[in-house]
Amino acid sequence: MIKYKSTRGSLQEKNGAQAIIKGIAEDKGLYVPQRFPQLPCALSELIGSDYRQVAFRVLGLFLTDYPQEDLKRCIDSAYDSKFEAPEIAPLVKGGDAYFLELYHGRTAAFKDMALSILPYLLTTAMKNEKEESRIVILTATSGDTGKAALEGFADVPGTEIIVFYPNEGVSQVQERQMVTQEGKNTHVYAIRGNFDDAQTGVKQIFNDQAYAEELAAKGMKLSSANSINIGRLVPQVAYYVWAYVKLLEKGVLKEGEPMNVVVPTGNFGNILAAWYAKQIGVPVDRFICASNENKVLTDFINTGVYDIRREFHLTNSPSMDILISSNLERLLYHLSGNDGAEIASLMASLEKEKRYEVNEKIRAGLASFYGGFATEAETKKAIGDMYRENGYLMDTHTAVAYKVYEDYRKESGDETPAVIASTASAYKFADSVAEAIGLPEFADGFAYISALNAKTGVRVPRGLAGLEHKKVLHTGVYDKEELLDAVRNALQ
Repeated sequence: MIKYKSTRGSLQEKNGAQAIIKGIAEDKGLYVPQRFPQLPCALSELIGSDYRQVAFRVLGLFLTDYPQEDLKRCIDSAYDSKFEAPEIAPLVKGGDAYFLELYHGRTAAFKDMALSILPYLLTTAMKNEKEESRIVILTATSGDTGKAALEGFADVPGTEIIVFYPNEGVSQVQERQMVTQEGKNTHVYAIRGNFDDAQTGVKQIFNDQAYAEELAAKGMKLSSANSINIGRLVPQVAYYVWAYVKLLEKGVLKEGEPMNVVVPTGNFGNILAAWYAKQIGVPVDRFICASNENKVLTDFINTGVYDIRREFHLTNSPSMDILISSNLERLLYHLSGNDGAEIASLMASLEKEKRYEVNEKIRAGLASFYGGFATEAETKKAIGDMYRENGYLMDTHTAVAYKVYEDYRKESGDETPAVIASTASAYKFADSVAEAIGLPEFADGFAYISALNAKTGVRVPRGLAGLEHKKVLHTGVYDKEELLDAVRNALQ
């Protein structure tokens, strides 16, 4: 059985269900598998499988405590007609790369790939672990996690969900998706601050033992839908296995030949899932980590120093406007040789000194990573060039990834086939995308959706159609120091 332990050295072990329910470990660390299972078959044997079958193989490796019939039910319930693409995650050629389109779910962003299944994994875990507490999902979002989590958990019995997002730090479409969310158990609040402020506040609530006891007295306990929850990370591993199988199917690769993976990265979970895929047997050569002007990860990969003492930029790729990349902690733990004391020390340094520097062992483990970044102007140019030359429409985050991939190819000469994680529909950032392909300016953000559709003919996702006409249901705004007050008010 695969057990999970904390990145910060706690000796407590959890099975998959327990780790998913708890969300964050008792010593403030993140849960990671004690060992990496291995795919039991050649990847070529998966050719012809549908997405659900591949996901079942992958999740079954990590969630060994889930009965197979329960796991199959979770997967079949998650990856159904709520995804507009029959393949769930199509792999599409665009220019000189392959785009893994992860945005065909209800909220038109890659977070749907994991957050469509997390509610099923969590409620199954609660049933199997005989957990009778009401689970309070507490989440910070830089734009996409919030809506995907709200959509997944709305009116799920035995749960409440509370989402914090940075006021003026998400796109108009992203904000409207969240504040119009229906569901008696949904609570959405803007905070006066950025995503890091929201994420820090949420972590402080998770680590507040007095508040945990207060909730317990009411028959409640906290859990997370952020990528700090291992139940978010494990489903993401599946789509990198799927991508490799698709490259085999297309004849782009032969069994055993490597692919490169390019990921626009904020909280580091999506690229970490690709690294996990390599650990279980997927041939990946380079992990190309793409940042926007908040390039803390680029600098870290290139220097071994993680330093958040820098200017924070609001960019046209807002889901990556992050300086504290929580999931990096998991990678550091694995690269350190599972040294929880070392990771606890690094995280303490980040909290107190706002920086840390990793040792040579960890630096050596980063050799397969390439870090690069794109400015706003470079992002727009990438969108425009790709559309004019290839007729392929990218959102701003995917464009960051493509620009960094082009930089990598020029620097390295590496022509290994590359899979780029395409993380959102262009319509979620329609104003920036429209400008990039030469459309005129409009006064209202939703007018860009219509104009972009008229120009390109690319279908508007169902979840975004008519969004501007939906009733706003959530209007609360709090200071960044008041998140606990917001949670108390939500749970009255």
